Amino acid sequence: MKDILCATDLTPAADIALHFALQIADRSSSQVTLLHVVEEGDANGPDGLNHLGRLDDQVQRMNGTERVRKLLLEGHFMTRIAEESERGHALVVMGTHGPRGIRQTLFGADILKLVRRISQPTLVVQETTPTENAFDHIVMPVAGHADIDRLLEAVSMLARIHASEVHIYQLVRPNEEPSEQLIANRKRMMERLHEEHVRCVQVMEPSTHFSIGFAEPTIRYAERIGAGCIAMMSHASNDHRYIADAEKERLLTNDAGIPVLCS
Repeated sequence: MKDILCATDLTPAADIALHFALQIADRSSSQVTLLHVVEEGDANGPDGLNHLGRLDDQVQRMNGTERVRKLLLEGHFMTRIAEESERGHALVVMGTHGPRGIRQTLFGADILKLVRRISQPTLVVQETTPTENAFDHIVMPVAGHADIDRLLEAVSMLARIHASEVHIYQLVRPNEEPSEQLIANRKRMMERLHEEHVRCVQVMEPSTHFSIGFAEPTIRYAERIGAGCIAMMSHASNDHRYIADAEKERLLTNDAGIPVLCS
């Protein structure tokens, strides 16, 4: 497997992100590129040495000395992360909270904007995400997109290296028929996961109250089964497009701190 790109702003949330990047790297026999973006002109001289020293400290805290390549870039962090994601990495991992840096911008809509710019699947964690997470269960809601293969590939990769069981989750609302695309995608998910020898189950959960939102029931289901990850398409499909962005933001910043895999 190609290496994993982990974006850091040197905050506690970034420690959590590096923890998961190293966990995945260990299980897939790969390496981690730890990226820190600073303002223009700050990468050289004393400031640059200070930033590199803090990167070293973070790597040592996480016992990742032998497996991490440190990368210091100048510019706007969203732009640099997106650009670096195109340079042959298999996965991007990043945290969403911290007193400065990424936290200043990455709340709600801005988190979603960044993962949509990143060219590779992205695992988003939070400062509150428990580090004791073996990804035993991955919840993958059925999406109405025409092309779900890249997300399926990322889910399959995580599931294979963690021996996870994938729950193909669909919320069933009264008097609402699923679209042909949803039906086709549910079938495609099952077929692909079987091809990859990944354990999977279909979950058709009746809606318990009237709501067109999907984030809350998905999060609560993931909590009930002790899921280590929720997988979602970062872009909106034609189904409920007008609420999709807000619902995806809720998933990314879910109050349970469950990691979210986006593509």
